Amino acid sequence: MEYVKLNNGVKMPVLGYGVYQIVEQEECERCVLDAISVGYRSIDTAQAYGNEMAVGRAIKKSGVPREELFITTKVWISNAGYEKAKKSIEESLKKLQLDYLDLLLIHQPFGDYYGTYRAMEELYKDGKIKAIGVSNFYPDRLIDLIQFNEIVPAINQVETHRFNQQVKAQEIMNKYGVQIESWAPFAEGKNDMFMNGTLKAIGDKYNKSNAQVALRYLIQRGVVVIPKTVNKDRMIENFDVFDFKLSKDDMDIIAKLDKKESSFFSHYDPKIVEFITSLAR
Repeated sequence: MEYVKLNNGVKMPVLGYGVYQIVEQEECERCVLDAISVGYRSIDTAQAYGNEMAVGRAIKKSGVPREELFITTKVWISNAGYEKAKKSIEESLKKLQLDYLDLLLIHQPFGDYYGTYRAMEELYKDGKIKAIGVSNFYPDRLIDLIQFNEIVPAINQVETHRFNQQVKAQEIMNKYGVQIESWAPFAEGKNDMFMNGTLKAIGDKYNKSNAQVALRYLIQRGVVVIPKTVNKDRMIENFDVFDFKLSKDDMDIIAKLDKKESSFFSHYDPKIVEFITSLAR
């Protein structure tokens, strides 16, 4: 496993396992146990996913020492604000059956996320959280949060994959010492990701799949990745990306695939903002 060092010195695996959309509790528990058995030590969940309890049960059943695991969850916008956020974080700890979180993120930059961040800073200082950060914060919101809070976010988890590579956003994160983390590193299969001819031609040189090339590309760019699959064989495949390195020419070719736009949604779209914020009511 390769690691990144966050801006507070905490080490984080560059490759983790995400449980987004695994809503059936027994399936989620099984998937996390499978991922841990494969070798994953970083598990990413969220309050909004509705599966923190399943993740917690899997962690307990795995038998892996707590200090070897890196557990992330996120505060949803319905829990925004100092008091509500603090209460929800304690609830997340109980559901996960943990004494502390390795990483806690603000899930969306809406509602009273300033109050949420103050609660997170307080729990960070109390040792309940090893690192705090954000998710889905575009550069303008990220800079604003940094300028008016004491602790610089350790992570910004944003949509990052070959079609939306976040090059400029990553430059800004690097400027402020914020680690970029990718959600949807496979773009959820959009634009024929797993059959893409460019990735396949590169993968054939290394005897690797499109998925492995896609992950390796992001990892070599310094991006933390959390691919999701419910198939153990795919978990094994996704984990097997540390025995090869893409050449500069390969990296340059993949860089040209960047469409520089979201494959899902934009926070600059008023309709999207109306929809996401309506979920907090």
